[in-house]
Amino acid sequence: MRVVVVGAGIVGLAVAARLAARGDEVVVVDKESDLATHQTGRNSGVIHSGLYYAPGSLKARLGVAGAASMTAFAHEHGVAVETCGKLVVATSPRELPRLATLAERGRANGVGLREVSPDEAREIEPHVAAPLRALHVPGTGIVDYRGVCAVLAKQVEAAGGSLRLGTRLVSAVTRGAQVEVTVHPGHRSDVGQPEVLVADALITCAGLYADRAARACGVDPEVRIVPFRGEYFELVPERAGLVSGLIYPVPDPRFPFLGVHLTKMVHGGVHAGPNAVLAGAREGYRRRDVVPRDVADWLSWPGLWRLAARNAVPGAQEVLRSLSRGLFARSLSRLVPGIGPDDLVPAPAGVRAQALARDGSLVQDFHVVTAPRQVHVINAPSPAATASLEIARYLEKQLDETLGAPTPPR
Repeated sequence: MRVVVVGAGIVGLAVAARLAARGDEVVVVDKESDLATHQTGRNSGVIHSGLYYAPGSLKARLGVAGAASMTAFAHEHGVAVETCGKLVVATSPRELPRLATLAERGRANGVGLREVSPDEAREIEPHVAAPLRALHVPGTGIVDYRGVCAVLAKQVEAAGGSLRLGTRLVSAVTRGAQVEVTVHPGHRSDVGQPEVLVADALITCAGLYADRAARACGVDPEVRIVPFRGEYFELVPERAGLVSGLIYPVPDPRFPFLGVHLTKMVHGGVHAGPNAVLAGAREGYRRRDVVPRDVADWLSWPGLWRLAARNAVPGAQEVLRSLSRGLFARSLSRLVPGIGPDDLVPAPAGVRAQALARDGSLVQDFHVVTAPRQVHVINAPSPAATASLEIARYLEKQLDETLGAPTPPR
């Protein structure tokens, strides 16, 4: 069977490697000239444990399993990985009930964790703010996701598959037992000629362009991808010793993201962030990056205005923190006292592809839409990188169901 996979991020490569390993002829298409250019290559490298996700959700099931399989994969293939553990710290009384709820959710998901006292927290992270209470998740790790993608790409090619980088999806249509996938070289439509790839099936893992990719294939995902820029700093080298592993705040339920945190990086140094601000482009890694079509996408979507109305205060706080390194440092100093603006140096930003429903609700879980001979990954935010090998299993099953064929047991 010939399968076209759109997207050379970690989810696309994981499913491509899985299908190629079972004998399918796989063609991976991506508009960029390199692997893992966007979300995969710009995250903090955390292997998430499954602590935050609603019990029974795809995120919980695939995330917990993915933490184990990703760690094992990295060890097996010589990819840099470390199990360094994470502390989630409550620094005010109002956070204690939320911390307790987080602990209950983690235990329901099968996450190994323990509640620790302030003294125990300081034994784990000597420089952490004296918390009222903390959760220690010793199994949380960090990994080189770009390194994982390089291995997956080699597996695709070793199994006879091909990588068509610098090639973008234009459209696709299912005709009987085939899918005709039109692609075009590069970013510009006025350079080069389109090509039609005839395949038995199509899977799109298009990340920031997930909704557009689905619509280009005749599928209405009924959500809109809204890009949120996550801005990072790094601690200056002489201050990196303040953090031994990962230090997170208790998430604020009013806001959909986790809040700025401190993350040891697998190749050295400490990431600080990210915040979350609306981006002016799907690839809006800088404040000055504005693409009118992308802005029109989210301005015209009623869900964004409803989300903004419900999150006006935390949203404004994120914008202010984006504009002020001092405020950014002050948020971090709640976790590790003494961090100041001079301890921070800018690091590359990332953009999160967040699916937003018309009613203003964030699509919290992984979300996949199928059509005859087509599978479209619409929403795959964190912990998608962690869970990518398990998501690949899930997509394989979804694909075979669209073809009316049972998934081969493995």
